[in-house]
Amino acid sequence: MNLPPVPPVAPPAPGPEVKDKGLKGGALGLFSSTVIGLASTAPAYSLAATLGVIVTVVGYQSPIVIVLAFVPMFLIAYGYKELNRAHPDCGTAFAWASRAFGPRTGWLGGWGIVAADIIVMANLAQIAGSYGFQLVGAQGLAENTFWVTVVGITWIAVMTLICYIGIEVSANFQKLLLTVEVVVLLLLAVTALVKVYGGTAPSVSSEVSWSWFDPARIASVDALTTSVLAGVFIYWGWDTAVSVNEETVDRDRTPGRAAVISTVILLLVYLMVTTFALAFAGTGDTGIGLANPAHADDVLSSLGAEVFGSGAWGGIATRLLILMVLTSAAASTQTTILPTARTTLSMAVHQAVPDRFARIHPRFLTPTWSTIGMGLASIAFYVLLTRVSKNVLADSIGSVGLMIAFYYGLTGFACVWYHRRVLRRSPRDLWTKGIMPGLGGVLLFYFFVDACVVYSAADYGSTSWTFPFPPHWRLGGVFVTGIGALLLGALLMLVYRRIRPGFFRGETLPVSAADPDTSG
Repeated sequence: MNLPPVPPVAPPAPGPEVKDKGLKGGALGLFSSTVIGLASTAPAYSLAATLGVIVTVVGYQSPIVIVLAFVPMFLIAYGYKELNRAHPDCGTAFAWASRAFGPRTGWLGGWGIVAADIIVMANLAQIAGSYGFQLVGAQGLAENTFWVTVVGITWIAVMTLICYIGIEVSANFQKLLLTVEVVVLLLLAVTALVKVYGGTAPSVSSEVSWSWFDPARIASVDALTTSVLAGVFIYWGWDTAVSVNEETVDRDRTPGRAAVISTVILLLVYLMVTTFALAFAGTGDTGIGLANPAHADDVLSSLGAEVFGSGAWGGIATRLLILMVLTSAAASTQTTILPTARTTLSMAVHQAVPDRFARIHPRFLTPTWSTIGMGLASIAFYVLLTRVSKNVLADSIGSVGLMIAFYYGLTGFACVWYHRRVLRRSPRDLWTKGIMPGLGGVLLFYFFVDACVVYSAADYGSTSWTFPFPPHWRLGGVFVTGIGALLLGALLMLVYRRIRPGFFRGETLPVSAADPDTSG
């Protein structure tokens, strides 16, 4: 396509619609922002909890699923990059969807972030409590629901405090945790590979094959969708690098670059660990096989004992693996609080939620009510689920994939629609503002719809719900939790619209589009 050349223009400074919220500007550079983006995904925990699920569904095609799950994430990351360049608002999906499609759509985008983060916090707290006891050898306490819950609540409280006292403290803490995580992951992967090719691996091992990267070998479309959506979960979180944009140096450029860099680094780490673990342990459903249901919630720790052996070094390395998953959960707990607090801060500044959520600490320059509120909501949800059932807690985590696909996909479409006037200005604009985020949005929308069909089956997941009114549907708990959370958001939006209609009339955050004469 030949497009008429246009003279280069400098990107605009943030316009009057990007309100100063009082956060500490210029506190983070590119490196710190990238670390926050990486740490938010909790690479070790995500692999430990998800790799077994992927292998169970697609077997030796797991490496290609890791690549396929990366594609929509990378495309959407470019959408975030371009929208952040135009409007570096810490409300991200909320603010951008409001500008592109209107206040109701934007409010639901913000709710998607909040709901997904609160739900995943319950699982992170569970991991922190269980692994904390395992690390000190207290296996009995690690299986005690009461004490695991107590430690999980304490964990959320501590991470909330760190987020409360400053973004720089949070970033420095992330650097320490992420270093432990990445080093141990690389150690596990390289040791496994050396044993496979050195002939000292178990009999179930096999050398890496190019056939593992052939998507045509995946058995069905449903298997592809289910595994890719699980893969999307392990990439989720890089957008935290963009949610702290108003606290970043060069805030219209640095956060977007950090988001894109984060997704690429994650691809490399995940692909290496998945491929080498698969070569070492195979796809069996017994013993060390990655599809063994007994290890489904923690593939890495069970694998580590075999990879590192039972000697003195093996014992130390296995403990390091437990520490790695624990620090991964810690990092993700902290960086899950950050974007939620900033989303509700932005919503409050634009009068979409009560004003108290817009309060900033005069010394720390961090959100006060938004940060504490996120911690309290997470604790309440975690306690509620542990009181109900561990199975409900497990299904709630599966439902997070629906919310991720929803608000990431919405942001991709928002990027295209917001920039619709400038897409023909240059090939770069067409690709980075239109085709890439639009394709990412389409892919995630497809995954969302197909996952709704798969998750709604009564035998999917650990729980099911039968509705008492006709036609007496019996639906899977993963579907009920995910769609239920989104419907709850719609109900809350309707209630708040009656209480405070200004935002919903477009008075505080009006719909807009990129100006072809000034948008960079």
